[in-house]
Amino acid sequence: MNIQQYFFAMDGKLEGIICIEDPIRKEAKDVIIKLKELGIENMIMLTGDSENAAYHVSKELKITEYRSQVLPEDKANIVQDLQDKFGKVIMVGDGINDSPALSVSDVSVAMKDSSDIAREVAAISLLSDDLNQLLTLRILSERMLNKINNNYNGILAINTSLIVLGITGIMSPSNSSLIHNLSTVAFGALSTRKCLDK
Repeated sequence: MNIQQYFFAMDGKLEGIICIEDPIRKEAKDVIIKLKELGIENMIMLTGDSENAAYHVSKELKITEYRSQVLPEDKANIVQDLQDKFGKVIMVGDGINDSPALSVSDVSVAMKDSSDIAREVAAISLLSDDLNQLLTLRILSERMLNKINNNYNGILAINTSLIVLGITGIMSPSNSSLIHNLSTVAFGALSTRKCLDK
């Protein structure tokens, strides 16, 4: 739970305290654990919150690393530094202050109730505020990429074989053309299969 306290004093005497509670989403911890299991090893929390609040949130969620009191332009600089260090960077954000970082990241994801500018610059806008959608997105992306690679390798193997058979005279051009067209239709049909079980 993230609780920030602000104290007001007059003439050295405490006059008031404002406490703002920003509870951690109940699914956040499980989602972070599962994202790590899906291959996302390094997670860094960038927040404009105080050092104390950022420390307690990152500790509770077991986040790899955090940066507190980060300004919007600093978030973008940090993302670029991470790209130099690790390569591809995924940024998930929802506020106006996340927009610069979303715009420079390799993959940018905005949640459902994000600010208009965050949704505008993000490559992906989720239709739900449930963090579990990040797991679905990761699984869907991997399976789609596997499907693309499998199709490419299959088509390449068939077309190469047809060319070799045609050049050597083992197969006639009409048969080669027929098999090529049938394989194209077959791969297209196989591509319509669902990538997700549910």
